[in-house]
Amino acid sequence: MTAEEWVPHEGGMRKLRARLPDCRGCELWEDAERAVAGEGPVRAEMMLVGETPGDHEDKEGHVFVGPAGHLLDKALVEAGIDRSKVYLTNAVKHFRFEREGKRRIHKTPTAGQVTACHPWLTRELEIVTPSLVVVMGAVAAKALLGSKFRVTQDRGKRLELPGGQAGVATVHPSAVVRSQEFRRDFGLFVDDLRVAVEILDQVV
Repeated sequence: MTAEEWVPHEGGMRKLRARLPDCRGCELWEDAERAVAGEGPVRAEMMLVGETPGDHEDKEGHVFVGPAGHLLDKALVEAGIDRSKVYLTNAVKHFRFEREGKRRIHKTPTAGQVTACHPWLTRELEIVTPSLVVVMGAVAAKALLGSKFRVTQDRGKRLELPGGQAGVATVHPSAVVRSQEFRRDFGLFVDDLRVAVEILDQVV
């Protein structure tokens, strides 16, 4: 499975976004309402990469608009980051879920689905050319840093992505939303974002 044949390798973000709804690179398109594109300035210095759209994102068609997105907004403010100046996207563009009555419960994408969707993320990185990438959660880490990378071991440290960009790994904001130690884990998440700001100041 791969999205390669649907990803345009010429043209900019407008063309990329226009082609995304046609993607049949894996089976997730069959049940999701839509593919959710990344959002933000095309030449953003910082890119934040999450996991997949959630229920709210799938319904509304925008990234990080659900509970995890609201928490991310608060954390960005605490870290001194203007959301309107960063590019936000996900490693996988369709919502993966299972039904529980009328509810749609998020399911982690498989390794095959992450691999299939990777050409979209690669092209976003090529177009945006961020100076720093914040990798949020295990799925994004597998997509960008390999299957052996462990966020819990190496979060909040300067990394180098295979494409040469500086990077920082942290947890996905949804993990903070679910945390039993919310205040502590929110603080740690903000700390990781502050590290990203410091590194960005060094590399631009």
